[in-house]
Amino acid sequence: MATPQRSVAFRDRRACGERHNPAPEQKSGAKPPRRLSGVQQSLKQIVGAAILDAREAPRTLLAARRTAPEALAGLWEFPGGKVEPGESCEDALRREIREELGVGIELGAEVAGPHEQGWPLNETAAMRVWCAYITDGRPEPLEDHDELRWVRLDEGEATSLPWIPADFPIVAAVLKAAAAIGHPS
Repeated sequence: MATPQRSVAFRDRRACGERHNPAPEQKSGAKPPRRLSGVQQSLKQIVGAAILDAREAPRTLLAARRTAPEALAGLWEFPGGKVEPGESCEDALRREIREELGVGIELGAEVAGPHEQGWPLNETAAMRVWCAYITDGRPEPLEDHDELRWVRLDEGEATSLPWIPADFPIVAAVLKAAAAIGHPS
């Protein structure tokens, strides 16, 4: 059975080192882009990986517990980080996962967010998230995390972790995406 590919319909590609496609139409119900004096202001682009244990019929998701900043220490998140100038979002995510977890990944479908730059994290940043699969290495908490945990893709276990508040709606979307690629929720 073919896996439907979902992606964020509208995004500011300039934030990921890609050519900008001017004036996309706004998705129904999506938050409008932030504006400053009538000019669109890009949010800081963050990328995250929803690392699944298998491409077909995944059963678990890798969660990472933060060590900093103090306000987020001890909370769980999707590993990832900032996009550097001139870097594509996809390359940034592969780099961040190698730095933070010591593994190589293959990216699958993007988990669509409500904003043109993905999922809002706060007033200044948004995160694009992809399903991802480990291609080499064994994940270890090398940077920014003190523990990694494989959690079952069911609402009981996946949603019972104390996630960073901005990541919680992404968890629900990942559960839905995993179900679409063969996991019975």
